[in-house]
Amino acid sequence: MKNVVKIEIKKPLIKQKRRVAAYARVSMETERLHHSLSAQISYYNSYINSNPEWTFVGIYADEGISGTKTSNRLEFNRMIDDCNKGLIDLILVKSISRFARNTLDVLNVVRDLKSKGIEVYFEKEKISSLTKDGEVMLTLLASFAEEESRSISSNVKWGTIKRFKQGIPNGKFRVTGYKWVDDKLVIDEDTAWVIRLMFDLYLNGKSRTEIEHILDEKGIRTVNGKKYVDSNIAKILRNSVYKGDLLMQKEYVVDPITKKHKINRGELPQYLVEDHHEPIVSKEDFAKAQEIREMRARLGPVSYTNVHTTCFTSKIKCAKCGKSYRRSGKRQGKDKHVYYTWVCRTKSDKGSAYCNNIKNIPENELKRICAEVLNIQEFDEDIFKIKINKIVVIGEDVLEFHFYDGNIMKIKWESLARTSSWSAARRKAWGEYQSKVQKGVKKHAKSYNNTSNNN
Repeated sequence: MKNVVKIEIKKPLIKQKRRVAAYARVSMETERLHHSLSAQISYYNSYINSNPEWTFVGIYADEGISGTKTSNRLEFNRMIDDCNKGLIDLILVKSISRFARNTLDVLNVVRDLKSKGIEVYFEKEKISSLTKDGEVMLTLLASFAEEESRSISSNVKWGTIKRFKQGIPNGKFRVTGYKWVDDKLVIDEDTAWVIRLMFDLYLNGKSRTEIEHILDEKGIRTVNGKKYVDSNIAKILRNSVYKGDLLMQKEYVVDPITKKHKINRGELPQYLVEDHHEPIVSKEDFAKAQEIREMRARLGPVSYTNVHTTCFTSKIKCAKCGKSYRRSGKRQGKDKHVYYTWVCRTKSDKGSAYCNNIKNIPENELKRICAEVLNIQEFDEDIFKIKINKIVVIGEDVLEFHFYDGNIMKIKWESLARTSSWSAARRKAWGEYQSKVQKGVKKHAKSYNNTSNNN
């Protein structure tokens, strides 16, 4: 048999098309830059599809995102995921700064993609990540991009400080209890009542932990639907925005590349605008809250036993001078029981010449009226704290109750004089005394009548 060598005819290899994607980014959400992004997308769509050796994979575009961090760029990260899945061979990008402004990020990502055989081509700089000289040039140019980012950050800071000096905040920040109406910060009653409640509980001797438990038991949640925790409450209690002031530059960016923030503890100047907006908490109450906070920080747990307050503290306001009513206690005669009344602070400190809202309110009478307003048989401190925001004393006989839910109720009252503050034992003793007096009067009258008849 003849030896026959079979020769295989080699078929020409069909060159695989490169799967090509593009990445585009603009750093601010403005109409002009939106058009810029649209232009980039349109350009790459046309450019990739016009090359017969390429297969169009897609365009990944981040809008209104900073280039200093890759972690917060959704489209960028989606593109890298697709690279890891083996869906992309080549990435086109306008420039190094569009890809990332952080030198370390640029090099790490490019090197990782290079190890997978994926090329990144920077059009402006004409650099390919797969060439020998590519990484050297990339390192140099990425450093320039990072320095450019720092320069831009410096310019932004200058503009921010300029606005601060004019009393203009850096954007419309979100704060519980307020909402923005155009450029004005106005009270949002849907959440402001929670802020008032926190301050009231704190001024009445409750700790932050106790406030946390009370809010949780009542089912009161943050605007995000989460429980209020100690750190939330602490920030609220020391936030001067609630007394109507706006303090700017409370924190600052340490590094424009990492975007790390730090609380400003005097490293940079702060800018204060007093009476910037309507307060949720009076300046007087806010100052008291800070005093309590500082005292507790200084004394520790023992400080909680030294806060002599009641549920009425800071809640009773004088309609004439605006000051809070103060608790005053006295003993009557040999009775060891202390009888409390509430008196206007201005009148108590300076006299009735400075505030003629002279009528004091006996505490027992106040509790009786509160029970009536709250529609409960006996006064309950916890119900009062949760329901009543403040009581305004108007003239001689009107108490105006302000509820946390926004309702207002006016009650006319008439003091039963000093007896309204008496304990049950004292009232009984007084009754027995009056009975004896009446018997003595009758006996004296009978004796007088008999004497008259004999004459």
